[in-house]
Amino acid sequence: MQRNKQVNLQEITKIAILIAVLVTLPLTLSLFKTVWFTDELFSNDLFNDFILKLLFFFLFSWTTLQFNTNWIYRIPKESKFIDLGLRFIGNLLLLVITTTLLTKLYPYFVDKAISEREAGFVNTIFFVVHIIIIFIARILRLQIIQRESILENEYLKQQNLENELTALKNQINPHFLFNSLNSLNYLIRDNKEATMFVKKLSFMYRYILQSGDRDLVQLKEELKFLESYTYLIKTRYRNRFLIDINIDEKYLERRIPPLALQLLVENAVKHNEISETNPLKVTIYSENESLFVENKVRIRTTLAEGTGTGLLNLYKRYYMIRKQQIVIDRNTEFFRVKLPLNKML
Repeated sequence: MQRNKQVNLQEITKIAILIAVLVTLPLTLSLFKTVWFTDELFSNDLFNDFILKLLFFFLFSWTTLQFNTNWIYRIPKESKFIDLGLRFIGNLLLLVITTTLLTKLYPYFVDKAISEREAGFVNTIFFVVHIIIIFIARILRLQIIQRESILENEYLKQQNLENELTALKNQINPHFLFNSLNSLNYLIRDNKEATMFVKKLSFMYRYILQSGDRDLVQLKEELKFLESYTYLIKTRYRNRFLIDINIDEKYLERRIPPLALQLLVENAVKHNEISETNPLKVTIYSENESLFVENKVRIRTTLAEGTGTGLLNLYKRYYMIRKQQIVIDRNTEFFRVKLPLNKML
C-alpha cells in the first residue's frame, strides 16, 4: 500500500521551484562575476543564460523528484537488485540527458557556445543537486510510509476496539459451557466415538479461552490444538479428509499467533471439494525457517458463504505481533501459505 502511494504533485513542484531558484541565481552571479544592479546584469546574453539555466534546473529537479518518489514505484520489480539497477540507470540517464541538452541548446539562447570550463562547472552543480534531490526524494517516501503507518495503526486500534466490543456482546459463561459438555459426556459415556468427540471439543474450547490473552503460542501447543480440530473434521468427513504434518523438532519451540494453523486448515475445508473421488489433503511442513500449509485446489461447486476476512486478519496479526509477513501463493493447482518461523529480534 505504501509503495503505491504517490507523492503530491504540488509538493514536488514547489520543491523543484525552490531548488531551481536557490541554485541558479548564485551560480549565474559567480560564473560571470556580476555585480548587483549594474547594466551588465540585465544584458540580453546574461538574462537569457539565467532564464535557460533556471528552466533546466527546474525541469531537472521536477523530473528527478518524480522519478525517485513516484514513477520508480509503479514498475513491478522482482528483487532489490533489479530495483537498485533501475534507479541507477534512470538517474544516470536523467543527469546525462539534461546536461547534454543544456550544452546543445545553449548557443541558441545565448549568442555563444558554452565554454568547457563553464560546462564542467555547471555539470558539477547538476551532479551535486542530483545527490541532494535523491536524499529529498527518500525523505518524501519516508514521510508517506510514516503517515500510512499512523493511519494503519489507528485503523487497527479501531478494529481491536470493535472486536473487543463484539466479544463482550457474544461472551458465553465458560463454566456453563464446560458443565454442559461434562453432562453430555456423561449421557453418551457408552459411545466411545461420541465421548472422544466431546473431549476434543472441550479441549479446543479451553485452548481458545486460554490463548485469548496471549499474542503468541509455541508451535507444539498449536499442533496439539490442531490435532483436536482435525479429529472433529475427520469425524465428519472420515477418509475423505487427510492431513500430513512433517515439522522439524527444532521448530516446535518457535512461536506463532494462536489458531493460525486451524484457520488455514478451516480455510481449505471451506473452499475445496471433499468427496470419495476427490479427498482433501492438507500438508503442513517446515522448510528454511518457515512453516508451509498447502493443499490442492479443487474449488467447491457451491461455496460456503464467508466474509473473506480470515486470511486478512491472520496477515495483520502476524505482521503486528511478529513484524513479519505471511506469503500467500495461489494458483490453479495449489494453495500455499508460508508462515515465517525465524526467531524474532
